[in-house]
Amino acid sequence: MELEGLTSLFPMEDLSVMGLWELLPHLYKFLLGLQVNLKETIDAASKFKPHVVVTVDSKGFSFRLLKELRVRYNEQHLGNSPVHFHYVAPSFWAWKGGESRLGALSEFVDHLFCILPNEERVCREHGVEATFVGHPVLEDSSEINLVRKICTPQGLSFLSKNSLPSDSTVVSVLPGSRLQEVERMLPIFSKAIKLLKDPFPKLVTLIHVASNSQVDHYIGKYLREWPVPAILVPSGSTQLKYDAFGVSQAALCTSGTVAVELQLARLPSLVAYRAHILTELFIRYKAKIPYISLPNILLDSPIIPEALFRACNPSNLALILERLLLDEEMREKQVVAAEKLAQLLHPSEGGMSKLVHYTDLDSHRYTPSNLAASTILSYAKL
Repeated sequence: MELEGLTSLFPMEDLSVMGLWELLPHLYKFLLGLQVNLKETIDAASKFKPHVVVTVDSKGFSFRLLKELRVRYNEQHLGNSPVHFHYVAPSFWAWKGGESRLGALSEFVDHLFCILPNEERVCREHGVEATFVGHPVLEDSSEINLVRKICTPQGLSFLSKNSLPSDSTVVSVLPGSRLQEVERMLPIFSKAIKLLKDPFPKLVTLIHVASNSQVDHYIGKYLREWPVPAILVPSGSTQLKYDAFGVSQAALCTSGTVAVELQLARLPSLVAYRAHILTELFIRYKAKIPYISLPNILLDSPIIPEALFRACNPSNLALILERLLLDEEMREKQVVAAEKLAQLLHPSEGGMSKLVHYTDLDSHRYTPSNLAASTILSYAKL
């Protein structure tokens, strides 16, 4: 968004927090900063007097913003309240009692953009207008040919630019996008990679760095302790990211959206996750699904191996990664599942044609952002 001209009121990192007990030592400072950011945003929105407000993810901040903005419009008689859209429906399907909380959203959210199948139907059943626009990773797939590229000109060029022999064993490492999770996961990943040095003497890692200055700085310092040759893959270029996936034989990643990207890139992967012990206990108690990675959840099958909580330790990660690099049947299982996953993440023809009827959207130029933008424009026409 900044590349498109956005000037942010405050750094995005201010909202990049995760976990329960991990936040406690910084709770006062976080809540104070959140309140300041919230007031500044509401003041700016009230002054700007928008016709539409679109909030993206970060539901703890976004929902408070939409609630308080609607209250201010009503109390101060600022005119017609803007239409409130929220991009990415809450993960009600993941938590016990999640669906029962959906109804309250209609008080301050006029329309939800859903990125997963069945979310639209459940939201509407609970009185919240919603549109399934498709998963954001499809935005990349409309621009990039998501196939394995190790023997293509792009793949050979990537290897050449980074002085990598063509017989290298290349593993992509994706430790996360938030500083907290990177600090927790990268040392575990490092020890796991060290255990793979003997069975794979030509092992090279491609470490993908998120667009977060704190994460960038931490990974840069940690490289001094990294056990094998490593190349940093900076964020910002979709082509570079998928070229790196294309020359990799496997990936080790922290649980998150990246698991979907890796699956659609047909790159066999291992998903890992650790948190504070109390946060892990909370997840075990509240979660109502057996998997943590989105491909496994949508396919309702352990297609991608997961090493969670206590199982996320160096020896176990190394054992699974070694098998993933050598076991063709295990690798092929993930590759074959990618096509079905892509279909699930894409809106149905019926959903597309309904929107095309009300807008100027050409269904052949579909992307999730086009569909979301067209939904907003259709409200403007009404």
